[in-house]
Amino acid sequence: MLNRSSRAAGFAVALAAVTAMAGCSNYVKRTDYDAAISKLQSNDAQMQQQLDSLKADMEQRFAKYDATLTEMQGRLRVDTVAHFEFNKADLNDQDKAMLQDFAQVMKAHHSNAVVTVEGFTDPAGSSAYNKRLGQKRADAVRDYLVSTEGMSDTQVRAVSYGESRNRQVEPGATRESGSNNRRVALVVDYAG
Repeated sequence: MLNRSSRAAGFAVALAAVTAMAGCSNYVKRTDYDAAISKLQSNDAQMQQQLDSLKADMEQRFAKYDATLTEMQGRLRVDTVAHFEFNKADLNDQDKAMLQDFAQVMKAHHSNAVVTVEGFTDPAGSSAYNKRLGQKRADAVRDYLVSTEGMSDTQVRAVSYGESRNRQVEPGATRESGSNNRRVALVVDYAG
């Protein structure tokens, strides 16, 4: 019969062997690793191709508007989409035409994309008030895209940046000179 220390030593050796074998099973074969990396690179290239296609579609549609398209880290940002009167969140007809063009491109070619409507204000008023007003503007555009243009409500979300200084087109400008600050922008977060 084995003594207690021999059994403990045997158990420790067996445990070490099992642990070593289990550790070996966690190694990834080089071929599997290369295949996974290749698949990720292929997906990345496909996403970039879709984003390039979306940008080309948008550039063609928005050539007649004063809009800027910016590609950033897998997203496409459409600036100067809708402007608002001072202290208002109502869309004007010119903005509705641009939003209609945007929705048509998204529905026709990029129906799975997620769109974030970003609302902004000029710095007149309190920060809390401007945050709420920016949200009303973003909501107005989101609601228009969903109810009038038929985009999915799960596809379009709205956020407010209010008077965030680093997001103002004309820093510190209010009233007439701050009209470019009173706007929404659209960000396409996923072009797949």
